[in-house]
Amino acid sequence: MAFRNKLSPGNWEKFLKDDKAVEEFLDAYKNLMPSRYSYSETKAVTNDFKDKLGQGGFGSVYKGELSNGHLVAVRMLNDSKAKGQDFISEVAAIGRIHHVNVVQLIGFCSEGCKRALIYDFMPNGSLNKYILGDAEKSLALSWDRMHEIAVGVARVVEYLHQGCDIQILHFDIKPHNILLDHNFKSKISDFGLARFYPRDHNTISVTAARGTMGYIAPEMFYKTIGGVSYKANVYSFGMLLLEMARRTKNLNAHAEHSSQIYFLSWIYEQLEKGLNIEIEDACEYNTKIAKKMITVALWCIQLMPVDHPSMTKVLEMLQREDEVLQMPPKPFYCPQQMPTEDVPDDSDETVVEAVSILPQRATESTSMV
Repeated sequence: MAFRNKLSPGNWEKFLKDDKAVEEFLDAYKNLMPSRYSYSETKAVTNDFKDKLGQGGFGSVYKGELSNGHLVAVRMLNDSKAKGQDFISEVAAIGRIHHVNVVQLIGFCSEGCKRALIYDFMPNGSLNKYILGDAEKSLALSWDRMHEIAVGVARVVEYLHQGCDIQILHFDIKPHNILLDHNFKSKISDFGLARFYPRDHNTISVTAARGTMGYIAPEMFYKTIGGVSYKANVYSFGMLLLEMARRTKNLNAHAEHSSQIYFLSWIYEQLEKGLNIEIEDACEYNTKIAKKMITVALWCIQLMPVDHPSMTKVLEMLQREDEVLQMPPKPFYCPQQMPTEDVPDDSDETVVEAVSILPQRATESTSMV
């Protein structure tokens, strides 16, 4: 194969080992797998990768069309992901999930180090371009629509925690990974960093912080404040919710840490003063929705994991109409509690670390509080 010659002799042995692990996994779960495509078939589906939809740390995404006319999005994993860890996590997680707010995995390609994931095409793209993009696209989504999208995401995260036979931690909830169908219904995607653990276990052991800067829960960096659990997803959802409510990015990876440290305190103070934050279409009704979303977000991003509400409680607060939500305690951040690592230029798309495991080995690294 052409790609074999591109690998050095030292890397070839490791590649063979990883490739064998992927094939063993696919064979063991073949009855649960979606359709498998060869690399040549994948090229044909995408018309030789002609229509590129986007690119990130995982690789590139292309628009494609199956032989029956069904439109798909094809995510080609880049070389750094070719070892198969993210690929296995994605396929394993999707195989366990049956939820209207999860993007459907139509098929996959695994041919040597050429690996691809084939999903339903989402005509309205990712949420990122509507809340972090230009003003015209942001205005295209009403506050009611934005609230519906938030509720949809909350429902699927709750399902990952409570609705499956095993808890699934997504670890990368962010606007880029929330896709929108033709009706602007939210579909969560990208389970490459997902981890599984039994529902009777309270925490899970991870070797390093994982996810995207700005959405990673503090306990991933500071073990003294609490163990890593489903509450890490709650924190990420809270940061997502803040961005949806403000329609702008929460933290600038290139800003000095001092400006980031006090950001959440500033948001809290503005809310206390009656939401003195500039929002689009600021009528009384829309301001009420924005205030609700920000209040729920502040509950989700409390410093201590024990103070984060469950996603069931988050859903209840988001859907409550007849009652003013209680203000959460003020988030407390200080310089010693904020990550100080340098963030790459493409931090929105950069995974800090991806250490995925086979589902059958998930219990090896779990622990009780």
